[in-house]
Amino acid sequence: MSSRANESELKRLARHAANFVDLQWTLVIRALEGVAPLARGRLLDVGCGDKPYLEVFEPFVSQYLGVEHEASFRQTASATRTRGPDVFYDGKRLPFADGEFDTVLSVQTLEHTPDPQALLAEMARVLHPNGVLLLTAPFSFRLHEEPHDYFRYSPHGLRALCAEVGLVVERCEAMGNLWSLLGHKINSYLALNLARAGGLAQGLDKLGHESQQSARPRFWLMPFVALGMTSVSVAAKVLDRVAPDDTESLGFVIVARHKSSMLG
Repeated sequence: MSSRANESELKRLARHAANFVDLQWTLVIRALEGVAPLARGRLLDVGCGDKPYLEVFEPFVSQYLGVEHEASFRQTASATRTRGPDVFYDGKRLPFADGEFDTVLSVQTLEHTPDPQALLAEMARVLHPNGVLLLTAPFSFRLHEEPHDYFRYSPHGLRALCAEVGLVVERCEAMGNLWSLLGHKINSYLALNLARAGGLAQGLDKLGHESQQSARPRFWLMPFVALGMTSVSVAAKVLDRVAPDDTESLGFVIVARHKSSMLG
């Protein structure tokens, strides 16, 4: 096996290990895998970044198209990206016709627009009358992608936002609860503040929307931090099941449709 192949395999294994202890990633992927079978036809991923969820939805749709706000996207750490959006837009109007997509997907994007109602209205506009909106949004999460980090969302807020643009939420599920929330915050501190591993994470194609991390990692702490993060992650996943608190979560995933399709 060549050195390049060895390096690629090591990177794959390291990313797999990082994803295991990343509670937010685990919960978002689990939530998306749960709603992915509802996707069909042409799918538009709004705020797609480097399309990390492409493989989750590809088996269910005929086309996967990603769109990004160009000005915001250009500010992020593009050097770590292996793929990106198909289309850019100006942050005001999505460059597509009314009802052009059977599925609209938006993952952890709504908090990064100063006018979420307008963005949601655009998603509703380009969604086919019988189409489905699949959206996740954070409820409790650290500041990130600053300064473009504006809001957090409760399920009631998401329902109200959707109602304003003629969408009805037919399904709303929490992504984790108290223990995964606490575990994620602890692990974020251990990785980003204590071990200063943000740059290493970006080398594994994580934190793709964050600005380039330049702090020198504390390699001597890595074994202790890795053990601590793994223990926290495992404990959080167990406690979420045996002692849940549904008033806390990292965020929510919703399934919404046009009100007219629900009435029909």
